[in-house]
Amino acid sequence: MADQPATPEPAPPEDGGTHLGRSAGPAAPDGGSRRGWRAEGGRLLEITALLGLAVTQPLLDVLGRSPDFFLFHRAGRGEILQLVALVAIVPTVAVGLVAAASRLAGRTARKLTHALLVGLLLTALAVQVGRHTTPVRGLPLLVLAVVVAAAGVAAYRRWRALGRVLRVAAVGPAVFVVLFLVASPTSTVVLPRGDGGAAGLARAGGHPPVVLLVLDELPLVSLLAPNGRIDAARFPHFAELAAGSTWYRNATGVSGWTPYALPAMLTGRYPATGAAPHYSQHPDNLFTAFGGLYDIRAEESITRLCPPSRCDTPPDREQGMGVLVRESTKLLARLSAPADSRVDPADSYRERTAAEAGIDAAEPIPDDPKFRWDRLNANQPARFSSFLAGLRPSDRPTLHFLHLLMPHSPWAYLPSGVRYEAPEDFPNEGEGWVELARERHLAQLGYTDRLIGETLRTLRATGLYDDALLAVTADHGVSFTKGAQGRGMGAIEAAADEVAWVPLFVKYPGQRTGRLDDRNWQHVDLLPTLADEAAIRLPWSVDGQSAREAPRAEAGKVFYDRPAQPTPINGGVPAAIPPAAPHPLVGTTVPDQPVAGSARVGNLAAFREVDPDRGSLPALVWGDLPDDIPDGTPLAVAVNDRVAVVVPVVPRDEGGRRFAALIADDRLFRSGVNRLGLFLVSADGTLNRLALS
Repeated sequence: MADQPATPEPAPPEDGGTHLGRSAGPAAPDGGSRRGWRAEGGRLLEITALLGLAVTQPLLDVLGRSPDFFLFHRAGRGEILQLVALVAIVPTVAVGLVAAASRLAGRTARKLTHALLVGLLLTALAVQVGRHTTPVRGLPLLVLAVVVAAAGVAAYRRWRALGRVLRVAAVGPAVFVVLFLVASPTSTVVLPRGDGGAAGLARAGGHPPVVLLVLDELPLVSLLAPNGRIDAARFPHFAELAAGSTWYRNATGVSGWTPYALPAMLTGRYPATGAAPHYSQHPDNLFTAFGGLYDIRAEESITRLCPPSRCDTPPDREQGMGVLVRESTKLLARLSAPADSRVDPADSYRERTAAEAGIDAAEPIPDDPKFRWDRLNANQPARFSSFLAGLRPSDRPTLHFLHLLMPHSPWAYLPSGVRYEAPEDFPNEGEGWVELARERHLAQLGYTDRLIGETLRTLRATGLYDDALLAVTADHGVSFTKGAQGRGMGAIEAAADEVAWVPLFVKYPGQRTGRLDDRNWQHVDLLPTLADEAAIRLPWSVDGQSAREAPRAEAGKVFYDRPAQPTPINGGVPAAIPPAAPHPLVGTTVPDQPVAGSARVGNLAAFREVDPDRGSLPALVWGDLPDDIPDGTPLAVAVNDRVAVVVPVVPRDEGGRRFAALIADDRLFRSGVNRLGLFLVSADGTLNRLALS
C-alpha cells in the first residue's frame, strides 16, 4: 500500500484557549483565529486589571481626595470627565496597541511582550505597596519590587488561576471611576448639588463696602519684631495697616489645610466633614449671606464657595486639559517612584503673574526705589491685579474678596518683587535646609508686604478707604521648627504658635487709629463679625461669635487636623522668633586670591547673562562640594566681589546638593555678566576661593 502523507498534528492552542479537536474544511483557520483573538482579549483584560491597580486606582484616589486641585485650575465637569476617561482608558488602549503590534512579530515576541508588561506593572504595584508598608526606599525598594514582580510573573505563567482572577479584576478601573464620580470629595465638583443657601437679612444700619483679603500660609510670628509689634523695618505696610486698624493679636486659624480652614472662616462653623470646599457642600457662607444685599466680586483660589448665582467665574488661561494632564502626569510619576517625593503637591498652586495671564499693567508702578525695573508690575500675581482693578466705588454695597496664595510656597519672590527659579525637589527639612526655607518664606513675605501697600494705596486713591470695612488675615501658618516643619499634627504639637496663630487686622468704617485686642479670637468668628458690621443677620447658627460680643471667657482653642476631631491647643499671643544675627562677612568685599578648591554650581550659566528688565534674577544658588569638606563649614557666597550671604555646608541631599543660598538683596546684581564667587571660611575668617564649574 502506498505511503499516505502524514496528517499534520493540530497546532497547540493559544495561551488561555482550549483545544477542542480539528475541524474539517476551511473553517479551521477561522476558528483558530477566533480562539487567538479571544486569548488576546483575555490577556488584555489581565493587563487592564493590573493597570487599574497600578495606575487608575492610586491616581483617582489622590485626585478624588483633592477637589482643591480641580478648583484651583477651574476645571469644569466636562474637563474632569475627560481626565478620568484618559486615566481609565488611554493606558489600556496603549497597551492593547503594543500587544497587537507584538502579535504581528510572532508568537514568541507576543509572549515576551506580555510577560514584560505584566512584570513592569507588577513592579510598579510592588513599589507602591512597599512605600506604604515598609521603610525601604530608593534603589533597595526598586530591587525588592523587581524580585517580587519576577516571582509574580513566574507564578502567573505557572498557574492559570491567577490569570482568571485578573480577568475578573478587570472590572476594577470601572469601579474606581464610579467611586471617584460618586463617593469621593471631588464628586461634588463633578456633580454639584444645589446652588447655595439662603441670603442674609438686612438689619437697620449702614452697609459699608467690605474688602476681605485672605493670605495663605502666614504665621503671625513671621511679622513680629522682638518687642511683639509688627517689624516695621522689614514689613512697613503691615505696620501701616496695624497703625490704622484693630489688630487681633490672639487670632488663630482652625486648620492647617485650606480646604478645611477657609470654609470654617466663611461659614462660621468648625470643620465637621471632609466635604469639598464647594458651595454645594457649604451652602451657607459669606457669599450667600451677603449676596441678597451686596454685589459680590470674588477671587477664589482653591475653593468654589461662591455659587454661580452670586459670582461669575473669571476666565483664566491656566486651565483646561493641558494643565490637568500635565499635573496628573507629574503626580503619577511621584506615586510610582521608589522614593518619597519632596515636592509639596500644593506647590503646583502657583500664583501666575499678570504677564503670564496676559493682564495689562494698568496700575502705576509704586513709588519705591526697590521697584527698579519697568517689568515688575507684570510680576504682580494675576488675581491680585484683577482684585485691585475691582476696588472702585459703586452705587450698591459691594463685597470685594480675594484669597491670595501668598506668601505660600512655592517661594519664588524677593522682597522687591523680582522672581527667581528653584529646583522643584528642593528640601525644606534638615540641617541648613529648614533655615533656608524660612529665609525664602520671609523674602516672599517681604513682597507680600508690598502687595498690602498697593491695596492700601488703591483704597485711598479710589476713596474707599475711610468708609470700607477692611479685613486682612491668613487661613493658617506654617512651622519652620527643626523636626516639625509643615502644618500637620507633628507641627501643631511642636510649634502651634507658628501654625495656628495668624495675623488679623480689621479696619472698621471710619477708624483712623490703631488699637490692640488680645481676646481669644478663632477664625469661626470672622463671618459673624463681618455680618454684624455690615448690618446683616445670618439665617443659620454659627460656632463663632462677633467681635461686638463679650470676649470668650475660656483661653483654650481648638485646631482641626481632621474634620470633627478637634485638638485642644493652649497659649496666648506668641513671642517673636529671634532673627539670626547677620554674619560679619556679609557686605564686605572679597579679596582677589588663588583658587584653593572646587565647587559645582547648579545654575552657574544664569550669571553669564543677567537681564533685570525681565523681572527675574539667579538669586538662589545651589550646588555640590567635595566630600572632604566637613559638614558645617561656613561657605560665603559673593556676587560681583561682595559677600551676599554665608551658609553652612550640609550633608548631600537626594539631589546631590551640599549647599544652597538665597541672595535676597537684588541690588548686588547688574545687567550683563555677573561674577559669582564661593569661598570656604576658615576659623580665623580667612576666605578660600573655590573654582566653579
